Amino acid sequence: MSQDTLSDVLRAVRLRGAVFFNVSCSGKWAAEAPPARELAPLLMPGTEHVIEYHVAVQGECWAGIVGEPPVQLSAGDAVMFPHGHAHVVSSAPGLRGIVDFSWLPSAAIDRLPLRIAYKGANVQQTEQPDPDADALVVCGFLGCDLMPFNPLIAALPRLLHLRGAADNAWIAAFTQQAVVETHARRPGGEALLARMSETMFVDAVRRHADQLPPNSEGWLAGLRDRFVGRALALMHEQPAQRWTLDELGRRVGLSRSALHERFAQLVGVPPMQYLAQWRMQAAARLLLETSGTVASIAVDVGYDSEAAFARAFKRAVGKPPAAWRREREAA
Repeated sequence: MSQDTLSDVLRAVRLRGAVFFNVSCSGKWAAEAPPARELAPLLMPGTEHVIEYHVAVQGECWAGIVGEPPVQLSAGDAVMFPHGHAHVVSSAPGLRGIVDFSWLPSAAIDRLPLRIAYKGANVQQTEQPDPDADALVVCGFLGCDLMPFNPLIAALPRLLHLRGAADNAWIAAFTQQAVVETHARRPGGEALLARMSETMFVDAVRRHADQLPPNSEGWLAGLRDRFVGRALALMHEQPAQRWTLDELGRRVGLSRSALHERFAQLVGVPPMQYLAQWRMQAAARLLLETSGTVASIAVDVGYDSEAAFARAFKRAVGKPPAAWRREREAA
């Protein structure tokens, strides 16, 4: 699998960590989170998509998407919800919590403890976790962009379960450090925790890709494929290149028709369609992170005409590049 391509996507969709909660739980408890589209404006204003994760620091608990079978978490285990589904974390399977995050907009996150919605149990957000609690859980959030094009999120399962095995012991160390940093309030602690959570997500994606069956399909399976992975890497490395199917095939060692068939089967779209989508995402990043003109960005992603680029961008996001940039900057 081309790690450079994965890194390129993660940079382009602006993966970033956010708020942490340390949660102490006792008795029969259940905490429920609404869909990510409802949490995003509360926790990470201006973020298109939020991925929530939970790591068991102490004790055991259950976590799952509402209406689906949960997985059991032991100390050191982590669970992520890449698509942002409403989910429940609880002391036993089948329990439901009260979804009430109305306190978030007015809450000072740095003033703890904060009461988290719960049902029939003691679930409390605390600055210093209760060592006598039945379970201690660290909850974190990752933000990213979905528009114009994010091939990674669609390629991930609805729930990712990372077990705290011997070869994954760093997750346990991460959670302990998260507890220490949120309590100590040392300079740089917020940035450290954000980078650590991003690293954990990347590791989860790589582990998931490594465990895919040989006959898997999807973007991650394409990255792992010898020929399709190389084609993806070439398009990501040089999005402005005047790629043709013949040239890509020559560079990866397949005929035009063989590459088209193999790419479409694994990734889900033909190579040239993927290139057009990726150029839009590369352009979106340049619009947000640089002061380049729309005309210069059009050239940077492979368009000779500013007008043609503007039409393609509007088809992808619903707004012309300049208007989309202004709106996103304001958000």
